[in-house]
Amino acid sequence: MNKTLIAYFSHAGQNYFGGQYKVLTEGNTKRLAKKLQALTNADIFEIEPKKTYPEYYKECCDEALAEQKQNAFVELKNYLPSIETYENIVLAYPCWWGTMPRAVFTFLAHYDFSKKNIYPICTHEGSGMGSSVDDLKRVCKGNIKKWLAVRGSAVDTADSTLASFVSETGIKNS
Repeated sequence: MNKTLIAYFSHAGQNYFGGQYKVLTEGNTKRLAKKLQALTNADIFEIEPKKTYPEYYKECCDEALAEQKQNAFVELKNYLPSIETYENIVLAYPCWWGTMPRAVFTFLAHYDFSKKNIYPICTHEGSGMGSSVDDLKRVCKGNIKKWLAVRGSAVDTADSTLASFVSETGIKNS
């Protein structure tokens, strides 16, 4: 069986959303991951840092940039005991400063992805995937497969895009 895990990082609070700031009780990437889970019947895991990012957009961006400049590994609240049973890993994250948030880098460093198919999905407001796919290839030994960029402000209307992605990749669990 091609068992699939959706591992995602998301930020709630004030977000840049369709050209303006908007407070979200649930982050764009989390909403996208939940939609994808409903389509695939995949297991889902939230990548959560121990230290919560600031709620306000500018403060969060400043902290994320400082972490990126330091190449920091962000301490996470918890980890899955193992990813051995999964063949496919959907890695969902917002594009922060042109790449994955540092919490995602920490998650990737914790496991052996060498025999996994990895499907990156990025939420953004104009940067697309940024350099995240190249960065993923650099830090992860997994087989990087098809990726998808979804505007965060379009997550609520991305159902057909996600359905096409699932159909093209075959990541649906039975």
